[in-house]
Amino acid sequence: MSKAQTIIITFIVLLTIPFAGCVNSQKQTAKDTAPVYSADWQSLAKHNESPEWFRDAKFGIYFHWGVYSVPAFGSEWYPRWMHFSNRPEYKYHIENYGHSSEFGYHDFVPMFKAEKFDADEWAELFEKTGAKFAGPVAEHHDGFSMWASKVTPWNAGSMGPKRDITGELAKAIRKRDMKFVTTFHHARNLQRPNPTDKDYPDRLYYRDSHYPPIEGTPLVSDDPKLGLLYGRMPAGQWEDQIWLGKLKEVIDNYQPDLIWFDSWLDKIPENKRQEFCAYYLNQAAKWDKDVVITFKQEDIPKDVGVLDLEKGRMNELTDYTWLTDDTISKGSWCYTKDLEIKPTSQVLHVLIDIVSKNGQLILNISPMADGTIPQNQKDVLLGIGKWLDGNGEAIYNTRPWITFGEGPTRLKSGGGFTHKKSGYLKYTAQDIRYTQSKDGKTVYAILLGKPGTRNKVLLKSFAGSGLDIKNISLVSSGKTVKWQMRPEGLALTMPRAKADMAFAFRIDLKK
Repeated sequence: MSKAQTIIITFIVLLTIPFAGCVNSQKQTAKDTAPVYSADWQSLAKHNESPEWFRDAKFGIYFHWGVYSVPAFGSEWYPRWMHFSNRPEYKYHIENYGHSSEFGYHDFVPMFKAEKFDADEWAELFEKTGAKFAGPVAEHHDGFSMWASKVTPWNAGSMGPKRDITGELAKAIRKRDMKFVTTFHHARNLQRPNPTDKDYPDRLYYRDSHYPPIEGTPLVSDDPKLGLLYGRMPAGQWEDQIWLGKLKEVIDNYQPDLIWFDSWLDKIPENKRQEFCAYYLNQAAKWDKDVVITFKQEDIPKDVGVLDLEKGRMNELTDYTWLTDDTISKGSWCYTKDLEIKPTSQVLHVLIDIVSKNGQLILNISPMADGTIPQNQKDVLLGIGKWLDGNGEAIYNTRPWITFGEGPTRLKSGGGFTHKKSGYLKYTAQDIRYTQSKDGKTVYAILLGKPGTRNKVLLKSFAGSGLDIKNISLVSSGKTVKWQMRPEGLALTMPRAKADMAFAFRIDLKK
C-alpha cells in the first residue's frame, strides 16, 4: 500500500468516528425517550405512587367552580337534579329560568363569565393559606372543561369566560413554588343504560349517569354538539374521545403534578384506566417529574395510586400514604347562596388529625360564578395560614410517630364520609396528635385546644417509651417548656401563650 493510499484510508476512518458516535448518541437518545411504563398494572406499579414531595406537602387546595356556580342553588349537582320533578332544584329552575326544554343547562354557559377572576390573586391567597399544592376541578360531571380545549367546544377557552382558566392558574400557582393539581369527575358524564335494580329508589334514576335521557329535554337531542356536553354518544367513542382525550390534553398542555379522580372511575374499562396511567407516567418520565394519581374505589391498585377518602379519614395510623378531600363548607361543594362555612378551628383540627395518621388533605373552596372568593371563606383560609406560619414545622416534611395520638375524641370508624358516622367532632386540649421529623430526632405533640388555667399537660404516649429527651419548646414562639418524665407519661408545664386553636410542642431527643 502506498503512502498516499494509507493517508486516504486513515482520513476516511477518522471521518467515520464522529459519525459512529452520532449514531450511538441517537440510539441512546431514543432509548432515553422510550416508554418507561407499559399499560399493565405490574409495569405501572414500578413508579413511586407517593413521592417525597407529596408526603412533605401535607396540605393543598382545589375548588368546585364552573357553570354550575351560576344558578348557585342546591349543589354542584344542579345540572342533574334540575331535571327531576321531585327535587327542589327542579322547582327552582322552573321558577327562575323555565322548564329545561326551554332553558337547558347549556344555556347557563354564556352566563358564566368569570369577570372578576384573577389567577394571581387566587394563588397568592393559597400561598398565604399554607397550601403546597393547588389547582382546579378541571371538569366536573357536567361535561364543561375548565381549560382551552380542542377536544370539545364546551370549554372555558371558547365559551363563557373565553379564557384558559387552567392555564392561567397553572402559571400563577407554579410561580409561587406550589405543585399544580387537576381533578377530574367526568367518568360519570356518559349516558349509560339504567341498571334494573328494584332496590334503588327513583331519586337515583340512572345512578351511573349524570344526565338521564329524559324525553323532551336537550339531554336527548340529536345535535352532536349537545351530545358532547351531555355525554350522549356511543360508549366506545366517549371513552376514547372524551374521557381519555381530555386527560391527555390536560397532561400535555399543563403537566399537572397530581391528577385526582372522583368516584365512578370503576365504570371506565380497565384497559382505558391502564392506558391513562401509562400515558401520564411516561410523560412525567420525560418531564423528569414525580407525579401522583389518586383513586376512591378499587379501580386503581394501591401500588399505582393514592387512596382518597371523600369527607373522611382514617381512625388509626396507616403504613401507607392516603389523601382526604374535604370542603370548607357543611353543604355544597360549589358556591350556593346559603352556603354555611365551617369554623377555622374545625378545618385545622381535621388537617392535624389527618397528618398524624399518615394522610394529606386537599381542601375544597367554593368561589362565586364571577370569580370572587367570598370573605368568610378567605377568613378561614387565612386563619389556617396564620397557624401554619407559626407551627408549620410540626406539619410539613414530617412523618408519623409510633402512635397518631391520644385523647377522648375519636372517630367511630375510618373511611369516607366519617361525619355521617361520628358527626363533626369537637376536639379539646385533651386530644393530642403526634408527628416526628424525618430523621426521627424530634417529636411534635400538638394539643387541639388550650390547656386549663394551670397549663399542665400530660403526654401519656411517652410512658415507658425509654426516649431520652434533650429539650422541649413551643414551636410557635420557641419558649422553653418545663418537663418531667413520670411513670404515667411526659408531664409538661406550658409557658404563657395567647389563646390559639392548637399548640405544638417540639420535643428534641438525644440521638
